[in-house]
Amino acid sequence: MNAERRALEEARRILDTPLYADLGGDAEVSFEFFPPKTEKMEAQLWDSIETLTPLAPRFISVTYGAGGSTRERTHNTVARIARDTSIPAAAHLTCVDASKDEIAEVADAYWQAGVRHIVALRGDPPEMGAKFEPHPDGYASAAELVAGLRALHDFEISVAAYPETHPEALSAQSDLDNLKRKLDAGAARAITQFFFSPEAYFRFVDKARAAGIEAEILPGIMPVTNFASTLRMAAMCNTEVPSWMARLFEGLDDHPPARQLIAATITAELCRKLYAGGVRSFHFYTLNRAELSYAICHLLGLRPQGQVA
Repeated sequence: MNAERRALEEARRILDTPLYADLGGDAEVSFEFFPPKTEKMEAQLWDSIETLTPLAPRFISVTYGAGGSTRERTHNTVARIARDTSIPAAAHLTCVDASKDEIAEVADAYWQAGVRHIVALRGDPPEMGAKFEPHPDGYASAAELVAGLRALHDFEISVAAYPETHPEALSAQSDLDNLKRKLDAGAARAITQFFFSPEAYFRFVDKARAAGIEAEILPGIMPVTNFASTLRMAAMCNTEVPSWMARLFEGLDDHPPARQLIAATITAELCRKLYAGGVRSFHFYTLNRAELSYAICHLLGLRPQGQVA
């Protein structure tokens, strides 16, 4: 079934049935956080993790700053998740400004801390807009990084995918070819960049399957907490922001509760359409806040473990 037909069938479903009344709570979720810079941010991070933990996430990932700028903070956060929670921790790791020996040192430290899942990325240069240049003794691509990590330890590895094409890719096909190289090198799954159109995800999955990619393609979901920031991030990763979204957030800068409600509604609708198309696993970019992700998970039928949906 192609993406357009799926979208039409979902539109009919929306007209005929309550949106969330029949969801069985069979979805799985995972969450991404970034390492905190201050004590206040650290407290907020752990409050968010504590709130989301009862939803039994598949894993919690922690990002790695450009050029390894958050190396120590990322390690400390991931190690604490591995040590103090029952949730599998996933550490982001990039190729930028690091030799193979330095990356091996970081990977060994993760393994010793009990971390068994790595999100392997090429990474962005420390300077905005600069071109990626491999370290002379480093890995030249995410595919090489995956192979190197697999040679070090039996890591579970996730990689990135771009439903609307990586901004540096020569073409959509070359971007798909690169994704296949990463998976063929030993990655278990791809996690997509955020998107706002279910059709973009379904079309991408259809093309990936046609290209021989059989691995899980986990949709990355980002609730919009700040529309201006979302526009900046979308421009950096080639994500299309629909014009109707700008109209919905217009005039809400001084009304945080209303903005939260709009954000939850938009993201929940996206997840509901993905669910109707057969998606049962979602990866949330939380921006270190739990409220929106928790609300959307609730709408998807998820309840704290031990409670009946």
